[in-house]
Amino acid sequence: MCEDHNLPERMRAIRKYIHALHCPTRWDIIDCIGTGQKSSKEIYEELMLGEAGMTFAGLYYHLSALKGAGIVEVASYRETKGAIPEKVWKLKTTKIVINLLEEKEVK
Repeated sequence: MCEDHNLPERMRAIRKYIHALHCPTRWDIIDCIGTGQKSSKEIYEELMLGEAGMTFAGLYYHLSALKGAGIVEVASYRETKGAIPEKVWKLKTTKIVINLLEEKEVK
C-alpha cells in the first residue's frame, strides 16, 4: 500500500478530489449550486435534506469537504433574522483537470 507521505504531489491532489467527490450528496450539492449562488438554507431546502434525516451540521460537513478540495467557496454572507449571517456558496471551479504526466522543468 502506498503511504501518503511518499506520494508525488500530483497523486495527492487527485486524492483530495476523490475524497471530496466520493459521496452522491456532494454531487447533489454541486448540481444544486450550479452556475449561480445558493445559501446554505436554500441548498438544504432544495435538496430536502431534512426529509432525508440530515441536519444543517451534516450539510456543513459536506460543504467543508467540497471547500477543502477547492470545489466550492463562500461567495458572500446574507443577513438573517438571527445574529449569525448565512453563508452563500458558489462553485469555485466547474472542471477538474488532472495531468497524467509530471511536468518537467525546461532549462
